[in-house]
Formats: sequence, C-alpha cells, structure tokens
Amino acid sequence: MTPMGKTHERIDGRIRTFIEEQRIFFTATAPLGGEGTVNLSPKGVSGSFAVLDELTVAYLDFAGSHAETVAHLRENGRITLMWCAFQGPPNIVRIHGRGEPVFRDDPRFGALLARFPDVDPGLHGLRAVIVVRAELIRDSCGYGVPFMSYDEDRPLHAQRFAREDDASLGAYFEKKEHIATSIDGLPGLPLPLPAMPRSGPAERL
Repeated sequence: MTPMGKTHERIDGRIRTFIEEQRIFFTATAPLGGEGTVNLSPKGVSGSFAVLDELTVAYLDFAGSHAETVAHLRENGRITLMWCAFQGPPNIVRIHGRGEPVFRDDPRFGALLARFPDVDPGLHGLRAVIVVRAELIRDSCGYGVPFMSYDEDRPLHAQRFAREDDASLGAYFEKKEHIATSIDGLPGLPLPLPAMPRSGPAERL
C-alpha cells in the first residue's frame, strides 16, 4: 500500500516506473494575475512523454485550438503534472516544477524530439516540446480514484492533423483566437510557425 503524502528526491525506482506505465496524465498551469484563468489539460498520446533524467521530464505539445499551457509557462514557468492509477494498486503522483516550451526553431528541439522515437510528429501537428524540471515530487494514496480500463488511443487527433503540412498547420494556428494569445491575453505560441527541423542525436541535450 502506498504511504500517504510521501515526498521523493528524484524520479526513479517505482515512481519512474509508475508514471511511465500510465496511459494518461494531466497538466495544470495558471497565470500570475489573480483573476487569470487556471488551465488543466489531459495528455494521452502513447509515446509522447519521456523521463529525461532524475529531475527532468518532457512531453510533446500537439496541435489544438488553445495554447494556455505554453502561455503560462512563457509568463511564469509554474506547472504541476499528475498521474493517477486507474488500474492496479491505488496511487497518485504529482511533479511540481518549472516548465519551458522548446519551440521548433530552438537549437535544442531536434535532440529533444529524438527522445520520443515512438511518435510520428507529422501525425499530430507538433508545436513544441515541454520540458519540466521537478522541484517537488510527491505521491499519495489515490483511494478515491476509480478503476477504469484502457482500450486504445483515439485515432481522431492523428487523422485530423496528419493531412497538414507546415504551411497549412501554421495557417490553422493563425486563424485560432487563442493560439498566439491566451484567454487572458498572454503571449502564446509564437507565429508564424517555423518548419519542422530534422531530429538530432539525444546526446546533444
């Protein structure tokens, strides 16, 4: 049974195994302004999350109709990631830390992308790689989380964005109200969208 409210110094052992086995996780961010909009997002494309080292994780930021997480990270960097056990022993893991969106034109982008070998970025309209440095790692009981089973990833996101090239994807983002600017008016995804670079070796990180 998982101890309640335990703090961990690093992402390793059973903590790393647990988060890498989960099919979905959630991200929470908020602007600094007290009246700003808190954002909570599910992330669930298989292969789109990676542990980079004992204190750093990353995930792929795909095309969508908003860019709230990107905007909040650009403003203040605060982010919490959460995983829940929907099968097996109950558990919840949260990583509280500082995040950064690494965009397509960043020199680090190609090497980061190489850390996700099981995902074809062309199928999902990849916008950025979100890198999170952990400041607090905690797990708790998860007794209130229900049992739910995983069937398969939904194919709809890949079907929607696989037909887009860099130019058409950029045009799609330009038309959306809350891509370049967040709901609260913060800078979001930088536009125009740069071309997708070729991935580089992971050791360049």
